[in-house]
Amino acid sequence: MTSALVLLPGLICDERLWRDVISGLDAQSSVADLTQDDTMAAMAARTLAAAPPRFALAGLSMGGYVALEIMRQAPERVTHLALLDTSARPDDDARRATRRKGIEMVGQGKFVGMSRGLLMNLIAPQHMGTEIGREVQAMSERVGQVAYLNQQVAIMNRADSRPLLASIKVPTLVGVGEVDKMTPLELAEELAAGIEGAELVRFADSAHLPTMENPKAVVAAMQGWLRR
Repeated sequence: MTSALVLLPGLICDERLWRDVISGLDAQSSVADLTQDDTMAAMAARTLAAAPPRFALAGLSMGGYVALEIMRQAPERVTHLALLDTSARPDDDARRATRRKGIEMVGQGKFVGMSRGLLMNLIAPQHMGTEIGREVQAMSERVGQVAYLNQQVAIMNRADSRPLLASIKVPTLVGVGEVDKMTPLELAEELAAGIEGAELVRFADSAHLPTMENPKAVVAAMQGWLRR
């Protein structure tokens, strides 16, 4: 099994996103800091500067976008790739408009209200009002509005990664929560179809954050992936 694993968080997420997965894996894991930059290229470069020479790489949502950028910048350093609840596509006009609305709310001093409104799209309905929901909200507030603004700018301006997929030759896991509305199954299927030999896994009882909603299933999938 690969000993070094670099984990990439999603939008306004921190180490908590990966905590329960890290505890279940036999790997030397580190969580990258994606809060300081406003481009995917800079996020990827910062991650690479802090990473070991060779490593397995896993990203969720925005972290998946950064993972794909790392595959552009330094594919020779990545031994395994996991893309969870993410997409190779750039934003369409509707998604950009939604992001601009969130940025506008933050400019009006409504960051907490914006993050609470986002919560219902991040986790499955049965997790609303539970400890999972409270931890997701607390995580977003810890990361804060400056990082949120940086990240949204980076996300809106990211490249189309679909042309990159055929060049990826490392063992690849594509995962998606069964009720993920933000990056639904068809986007995961597109990723898996574009990467030779990729394995597609659906996580039950999960929406956009299966690493918190169903970490045991994610650990099981990642254990098999790291052994490939």
